Amino acid sequence: MKNITLKRVVVTGFGAITPIGNTVDAFWHGLKTGKSGANLITRFDASNFKTKFACEVKNFDPNDYFDRKEGRKMDLFSQFAMVAADEAIQHAGITANNVDHNKTGVIWSSGVGGLTTIQHELADFYAGNGVPRFNPFFVTKMISNMPAGLISIKYGFRGLNFTTVTACASSTNALIDAFNYIRLGRAQVIITGGSEASINETGIGGFNAMKALSENNENPQAASRPFDAHRDGFVLGEGAGAIVVEELEHALHRGVKIYAEVIGGGMAADAYHVAATHPEGLGAILSITDALEDADLQPADVDYINMHATSTPIGDLSEATAVSRIFADHLDTLDISATKSMTGHLLGAAGVIEAITSILSINHSLIPPTINLDEVDEKIPKGLHLTPNQAKSKTVNVAMSNTFGFGGHNAIALFKKFEA
Repeated sequence: MKNITLKRVVVTGFGAITPIGNTVDAFWHGLKTGKSGANLITRFDASNFKTKFACEVKNFDPNDYFDRKEGRKMDLFSQFAMVAADEAIQHAGITANNVDHNKTGVIWSSGVGGLTTIQHELADFYAGNGVPRFNPFFVTKMISNMPAGLISIKYGFRGLNFTTVTACASSTNALIDAFNYIRLGRAQVIITGGSEASINETGIGGFNAMKALSENNENPQAASRPFDAHRDGFVLGEGAGAIVVEELEHALHRGVKIYAEVIGGGMAADAYHVAATHPEGLGAILSITDALEDADLQPADVDYINMHATSTPIGDLSEATAVSRIFADHLDTLDISATKSMTGHLLGAAGVIEAITSILSINHSLIPPTINLDEVDEKIPKGLHLTPNQAKSKTVNVAMSNTFGFGGHNAIALFKKFEA
């Protein structure tokens, strides 16, 4: 095997469409002001469901972005992906002439894929007494890999192209893969991210059956409350995030702004349960340790952690336990927040949205808040700075983003303020 010198990998652009803002700027404004994206569901009649609210994307009209004919060929999760990717590509200043299309790839992710398409097609099938009259675009609308293909087709990117599916860790895994392929010299530029659109009868009903969702229908905007003593489950969100990662010398040659450096990724399995996290945070500990070793950092080097913290009783405690163990000697200098308190849980897109949050915290020297944190659960380890309800100004040199998915998947990404 030939000797390989690992290349440095940087972030040169990002895009987002979220429950609290349909661009990166709007999203960041929502984060720093503590805006909740939760409200009663408008997408369908949820009156018979245990949970009647979610964090929906607002004011999104596909006709503003797509030709009507083309838009109808895509599930909503693909539409979100295309919009976020387009913002990221423009933000990074990528043109037809300043990247090698054969060395530019797409690594996308989705935990669920085209669930709305599946639901509608099957409902139509059974309503038609079993007569098989399926939409010819049924398969290409619902399969999880389609955004990666659609992005490459639109822009002519012929480099590596695939999709990661690890439930709620999916887009962090996609980002880590992009990081590794670029530092190994297998690509120069990769558009990576994730998208999800599962706020429908099947999504809400399925998570209700698992008893995973909050049922605080009287006060939806206060329902997502990570670490709070009165949390009762997560709030389902939707949207997409995209990040342009690029080999450092390539970015410098293009003369574009560099927002952060990707410096490490860690992955591990709980090997414990299909849905619950390990009660002692074993997988989280292993993956965080792996990420720190990959980046050649010590716990004291991390300034901010964007926690996975979905607002479930077991999950929040497990993650907090892991973090308190690894960073035990450095809690006084470590700040933590859980931005799902504002966005809800974007499932497969959560990781990339929170990676963008981590990068923005570096660029703006600001820790976004954990809203709705009024009474910290007494079981949460003491000494954690959880940033309750108000953003905090702080110089952030190194930020960590945690994600954990059903099946016991754990993925951690590390970012650093760029220094030439």
